[in-house]
Parts: sequence; C-alpha cells; structure tokens
Amino acid sequence: MRITLIVPVRNEAAHIHRTLSGLAEQSFPTSDYEIIVVDGMSEDGTANIVRELQQTVPNLHLFENPKRLASSARNIGVQNASGEFLSIVDGHCQIRDSHFLTKLVEAFEMSGADTLGRPQPLRAKSPTRFQNAVSAARASWLGHNPKSAIFSDGDRFVPADNVAVAYRREVFEKAGLFDETFDACEDVEFNTRVRRAGLTCYFTPTIAIEYQPRSTLKGLVHQMSRYGRGRAKLAQKHLATITLASLIPPLWFSWLLFASVISLIWSPMIWALCGSMTVYSFVLLGESHRLWRMDRELSYRRMPAIFAAIHVGFACGYLREMLVIVTSWPTLAVWTALRRLAGNRMRKA
Repeated sequence: MRITLIVPVRNEAAHIHRTLSGLAEQSFPTSDYEIIVVDGMSEDGTANIVRELQQTVPNLHLFENPKRLASSARNIGVQNASGEFLSIVDGHCQIRDSHFLTKLVEAFEMSGADTLGRPQPLRAKSPTRFQNAVSAARASWLGHNPKSAIFSDGDRFVPADNVAVAYRREVFEKAGLFDETFDACEDVEFNTRVRRAGLTCYFTPTIAIEYQPRSTLKGLVHQMSRYGRGRAKLAQKHLATITLASLIPPLWFSWLLFASVISLIWSPMIWALCGSMTVYSFVLLGESHRLWRMDRELSYRRMPAIFAAIHVGFACGYLREMLVIVTSWPTLAVWTALRRLAGNRMRKA
C-alpha cells in the first residue's frame, strides 16, 4: 500500500518547512509513502529549504516546474508518482495529525470511493485578529460558494468538483491529467471531468488539513482574483459549471460600475446606486454582527471590509478573464478560418 503526496509550491519559504515536517512525521511506515515537491522556480529560497530537509527525510523528492503553473506542477507530480493513492497537499498547509496517512488509506478502503474530499479550515498557528476574521468570513455563506462542502464536517458521498484532493491512480487513466491552460481552479476543472467520468468522491473530516488564512487585505484580494479568473475560465470550458453564486459578484460589481458612470450624466441613477450600496452595506454589517456574536474575539470592525475584499477580488478576476476570453474570439475565428483554408488547399493539391 503506497501513497504519493504531491506538494506544488512557488515562493512558499515561509510555510514549506512546517508543511513538510507535518508530512514527514507520520505514523505511517516511511517506506510506504513518498513526498514529491514540485517547485515553480521559486525566488525566495523554497527549493533550498526542501533540499536541506532531504538530508533527514529520505522519502522526500524535489522536481522543478519550469512552466510555473499550478496545473503543470500537479502533472509533474502525477507523472513521477509511484503510489497507489495520490494526494495533493498545498505548500502552505499544516498537518497536525500524525495519523493523517493512516486515516486516508482507511477512508479509501472503507468507502471504496475513487477520490476523497476533505474540509479545508483556515487556521494560522498564531493568528492575528485579522486572520481570525478572514477564517470566519470565508466559512460564512457570504464568503464562499454555499454549494461547496469545503467547510462541512460530515462524512458522505459528494460530487468531486470542489472538494476532491486524493485519488486512486486509475482516476488519472480515466480522466486524464490536469489542464495546463489553467493556473487557478485547475483542481475544480479536473474534478469536473472526474465526476463526468462517473467516478465517486467520499468526503470525510478525518483527513482535514489546515490552510493559512491571508494576513492582509491585499493578499486576500489577490487570492480571490486568481480564483475568479479560474472560475471564468472554467465556465468557458464547462458551461454547466456556471452557477448563480459564481455570477452574483461579477454582476454586482458590473452594476456598480455601470450605475456610477451613468450617474455622471443622469442624476436619478445616483439614487439607485446609493440604494444598492445601502442594501449591500446592511448585508455585510448584518452577517458581520452575526459572526461577531458567535465569537467576540473577531475583529467586527474589519469584517465588512473583508467580505467586500472577497467579493471585489473575485469579481475583478472573473471579469478580467471574461474580457480576455471575449477579445480572443475574433483572433481564434480568423486562425480557425486560415487553418481550414490551408487544409482545403492541401486536399485539392
């Protein structure tokens, strides 16, 4: 019974030692699992930290990822894996449970599932009040897709799309590899194909690992912007993945931009804009107050700004990617026409 843990990283010097230490200190026999770190040409010394750990962790391997994409990193890990079970572990995670691998194998054997999903709670080792607020906001219905199970706590079979992180090797034979045109949501795109292939996913909190919440508004906006771009690209490839929850932030942000511009030339629009912002503010304040009442240690003052950062970041990323997609259509149409013309001429010749 062999397990391969794939750790895609880029500039994770602040967290990679903690992540790998958690994986190296497992009760599982060292000879029965391997850790494959795939580094996207980090510039902060991440690879050097991994090389130092290799001196004391014999089952730790390091590969380079010249493309620097999360999707290509995952593929390099899959292609060099020797395990029967493969699991993705991000380089900024924390594994506190020394029986994590044992529980992973037990979950596969007990469920008979093709893939496993797990909760991804946001927790820092010594969190700031801001990080605690980010964790609470992201777990709230207002801070993530309500259909996603990543903050759930019950064992059950679920669609693989948003949660699958561990796979039997045969899954890659049936669903292929990760799409390297994606650098965000590459996991959701792959898991969408996994579900469409009729493969099953069992969700269990027993294999939960903790993710590091962003420590600044800027970092949170950047994270959500990448996710928004990935969701837009996913929608282009798989139309059925478009949901109301994923459309609300970009539509809301588009409305604000539209109303702001129109109000400059038509004053009545100002009332609609102010009314919209008032309703939105009350929603943010109401949910922030609800979370604060559940945990008085949260920074109530920061909560509305954190929710707004989540929504604006996602919306900007989504709209930016949609703009790229739409503006590329004429070029793609011309290229396709030229290829067809060249093909017709070759056949006639």
